[in-house]
Amino acid sequence: MRRLAISLCLLIFCQAVPAALAGQTQPAAPKPAAATHPRTTPTTLDPALLHPAMLHAKAPDVYEVKFETTKGDFVVQVTRAWAPLGADRFYNLVKHGFFTNASFFRVVPGFIIQFGLSANPAVNKVWDTATIKDDPVTQSNKPGYLTFATAGPNTRTTQLFINFRDNASLDGQGFAPFGQVTSGMDVVQQLYGGYGDMPEMGGHGPSEDAIGKGGKAYLDKNFPMLDSIKRVTVISPASGGATVGTPHHKPAPSSAPKP
Repeated sequence: MRRLAISLCLLIFCQAVPAALAGQTQPAAPKPAAATHPRTTPTTLDPALLHPAMLHAKAPDVYEVKFETTKGDFVVQVTRAWAPLGADRFYNLVKHGFFTNASFFRVVPGFIIQFGLSANPAVNKVWDTATIKDDPVTQSNKPGYLTFATAGPNTRTTQLFINFRDNASLDGQGFAPFGQVTSGMDVVQQLYGGYGDMPEMGGHGPSEDAIGKGGKAYLDKNFPMLDSIKRVTVISPASGGATVGTPHHKPAPSSAPKP
């Protein structure tokens, strides 16, 4: 199921990628170090991620999460009262390492940056139908605010976006922010966006469906410049329990793309 952060009426924003990018040509033999990010270290998978119904812990009233990315770090503060169901879902995903190695696959300059598809196809498969109900929209989609993407009413799963600008027009469409970037927004602004929007939105960037089926292997092969998440950690309150990038569990299932 496609989970897009905007409706078709907002496709105009997809043209925000500089036109000059379309005319750029790639060097015939680029140096690997300059053209791609280093591959992240292989990690193990928390088995609980294959059973979404098990992950239903209640989040703290306010908690902070640190994102360590290939471009640098940023911190998000979540206020549960803004959107309780969204805050709880995000908390459980973070605690169990869902975002480890996940890429920022959709970057629309001046609009939003989207992420939240797992690096592991087996995880994407089980979470695709693990929806949560909508929260009332109590906050506006301001710059730096974190919001779940959706494919319609009551379809939120794991995909999220951070607003680059004041996107108040999204409020009336049911997009309920539950947190905000409190430090490192400059890092968020620098995450690579040269591939343009997704084909599902009329662009030439990574395909959402292909990411779901092929995971990080698909992105590394076809879109090597994308920035990704090394790990996400709950840093406050301390009792929240941090999740590192390599939890001590059995190895992950095969992540080979399906035919």
